[in-house]
Amino acid sequence: MLTLAVACSAAVFTVGCDNKSTETEETTEVVEEVVVEEAPNTVVDIAEGSPDHTTLVAAVSAAGLFETLSGDGPFTVFAPTNAAFAALPEGTVDNLLKPEMKDQLTGVLTYHVVAGNVMSGDLSDGQVVTTLNGQELTVSIKDGKVMINGATVVAADLAGSNGVVHVIDSVLLPK
Repeated sequence: MLTLAVACSAAVFTVGCDNKSTETEETTEVVEEVVVEEAPNTVVDIAEGSPDHTTLVAAVSAAGLFETLSGDGPFTVFAPTNAAFAALPEGTVDNLLKPEMKDQLTGVLTYHVVAGNVMSGDLSDGQVVTTLNGQELTVSIKDGKVMINGATVVAADLAGSNGVVHVIDSVLLPK
């Protein structure tokens, strides 16, 4: 960048010298880098920003949970991937997304959310946590692998402004 500026200045000076004009007009452009701090991401923003969670985002929208999960929290979200939803029996997701299935969809989604900010290091083998729908999930840890009711945590501790997201490879279905 500096080389380009020097080259341009030399060209302007050379042209200015060849031009018998006594007046030299020089324009200097000042470029200032402005750092914009973005607002911290909520757990919903984290899911929205992931190409692997478009089905989850669509489900959260259909259930009307955007506002709740964008609220103060804190929330711990066990977020199934698109592949996890695709592994459900054919038609399950489409059926759950129907307006008349909103209560059932809400039950499934709130089964993936625990009140509080629970980082992976806070989890212990055999621990039982209560979800927002009132049912429980069981944590198991074997050989450093964390599982929630049999779903493997494939990415942990995605911290947001109102909680944390742990990506899981299966959809958790309430009893």
